[in-house]
Amino acid sequence: MNLASVIEIPALGAVSIELLIIIALAILCLILLGFVIHAHRRITRMLRGNNTMTIEDSIIELAKELDNLTEFKDRAEEYHKLVEQRLRKSVQSIETKRFNPFKGTGSGGNQSFASAFINENGDGLILSSLYSSDRMSVFAKPVQGFTSSFELTEEEQAALEDAKKRVVF
Repeated sequence: MNLASVIEIPALGAVSIELLIIIALAILCLILLGFVIHAHRRITRMLRGNNTMTIEDSIIELAKELDNLTEFKDRAEEYHKLVEQRLRKSVQSIETKRFNPFKGTGSGGNQSFASAFINENGDGLILSSLYSSDRMSVFAKPVQGFTSSFELTEEEQAALEDAKKRVVF
């Protein structure tokens, strides 16, 4: 043994440098072996739920599932747009006002009404009825943009205004 290759360590005594390098490399190998075992366990756990044998097969299977999910998302977005378009055209606000058109005579009571049926664009109709003891009349007036091309009674106008307030934009 050469004097330059020996180190004096109080707890161990004289130890050669080669021996210290071998011990350090052995410790490094044990640490690396621990990393390899940990990585092997993680890979095994990732592959456990699949019928595949390799990581490549697992990645291919995950890519297929991702493509399926992307296709489903696209179809769901298209369906959502279609539903939104249909919802905008549907009746979204209904308001009814009951009234007595013959206040002085008392005939008919509060059996008459004016109902407004409108969507969020203000398109729809106003349905009115006039009830008296000897007859009943029903009227329908179209509405576009919260206005009608026909003259509206007070009750019809009030029903339309109240329906407009209830529309959610």
